Amino acid sequence: MAVVQLPEWAALAPALILAGTALVLFLIDSIDPRSTNRPLLAGTAVVGSLASLAVAVWFTVAGVGATGIENYGVIEIMGGQFVVDRLALYFMIIIATVTALVAVASYDYLRDHTYQAEYYSLVTLAATGMAMMAASNSLVTIFIALELTSLPSYALVAILKDNRGSVEAGLKYFLIGALSSAIFVYGVSLVYGATGSLRLPDIATGLQNAGEMGGLLGLGILMLIGGIAFKTASVPFHFWAPEAYEGAPAPISAFLSSASKAAGFVLAFRVFTTAFPLEATTDVIGVEWTWAFVILALVTMTVGNFAAATQENVKRMLAYSSIGHAGYVLIGLAGITADGGEFVMGAAMMHLLVYGFMNTGAFLFVGLAEYWGVGPRFEDYNGLSKKAPVACAAMAVFMFSLAGVPPFGGFWSKYLLYTATLEAAADNTVLLVLAGALVVNSALSLYYYSRLVKALWIEEPIIDRERLAQPTALYAAVVAAAVMTVVILPAFDPIADAALEAAAAVIA
Repeated sequence: MAVVQLPEWAALAPALILAGTALVLFLIDSIDPRSTNRPLLAGTAVVGSLASLAVAVWFTVAGVGATGIENYGVIEIMGGQFVVDRLALYFMIIIATVTALVAVASYDYLRDHTYQAEYYSLVTLAATGMAMMAASNSLVTIFIALELTSLPSYALVAILKDNRGSVEAGLKYFLIGALSSAIFVYGVSLVYGATGSLRLPDIATGLQNAGEMGGLLGLGILMLIGGIAFKTASVPFHFWAPEAYEGAPAPISAFLSSASKAAGFVLAFRVFTTAFPLEATTDVIGVEWTWAFVILALVTMTVGNFAAATQENVKRMLAYSSIGHAGYVLIGLAGITADGGEFVMGAAMMHLLVYGFMNTGAFLFVGLAEYWGVGPRFEDYNGLSKKAPVACAAMAVFMFSLAGVPPFGGFWSKYLLYTATLEAAADNTVLLVLAGALVVNSALSLYYYSRLVKALWIEEPIIDRERLAQPTALYAAVVAAAVMTVVILPAFDPIADAALEAAAAVIA
């Protein structure tokens, strides 16, 4: 029986399904612009996201992107402008999962919102950009995918047009995002001027002839790091995150802090492993670029956690917490060239997957609280478990997992990252400092995470609450994220293997 060979572009099916979903939503909106058919709109977004997830998982299991497998292997598209490998598929799975959870939760959260078709279209368009970013293999396609992610995100943050905080957050996000995009594209032009190439493998080859352009190339790399630091909410490009997450609808805060952050990191992983091999780049610019990520990781995790510990607003606490977690993942780039660097990077990617469930779930719980009319401060959450024990139990799972308390998924992903960093520190002693900082900051995070658990379960409520509504979709999304945070433990080994395979795909 003959094997049917799909065209090469079909390897981008997870991203193309998301793009097609956005177009279907636009079509629905154009047919009936005043449509408030919430089941149809939300259902279309959820089905599209789950279809994208299913195809990405299918491709991974079938061996697409894995080297040495007949009829599959790494697939290059459009002359190598896109590449579908284990790294791309791994992050497409994270992005599709978060998008599906956000789409489900938005069904109840947006019950009275006017622009629902536009909302779901923008979410799936932003997810399309993130998925395309995971497969981009050229600075041109990377920038286009970056803008396809960013432009819908600006609108989503400000979509609550009658809410001053949402509009203000969207404006701030747009202004800082425009600045970071300008910095990134200027860095792209400098790298092109120094190497004469835009495809990532060709840039690595062009380093051989860039000896006289060391200063130009170094400045270009620094600007690329700045653009990536904005997307991952790393210090000092983090100032937009607390404002945007606080003002945006809670599902969008979840979307940006999880899926968008994952897209920023896959961009960083691919660019710096493929385009700028350390030894060749150091010969040209005279300094190892890993030092930039060592400093970023240390400062980002420390600033994020200390700032989170001082917050009285729950959403801002989670925003600064997400900055701290960006610092943990940056360890994967800081130790990428040490002996065993693929294990450090793989562990960082594993943490991103677990983080996708627990952080998304935490923000969706805040969305559930907002649905009930609960205020933004810690004290407003006092005694909420008496009225909503299931949701509050799920939030306790998220908080303890984010803090790295066993036996939840966050503990094992942090433990894997810590042990991998320690092993790599034998070749690079600077990583010992990062391993120590990871432990210290995780211990600090337990303070503010447990503070919210204490408010939910131990403190007496400041007001008498009547019976709370039970929004089915929001509840389902929160509980599903909590279940996955726990259920991921039995599947930890195969998921860790998938992360290590994805890391090995780009580390030669």
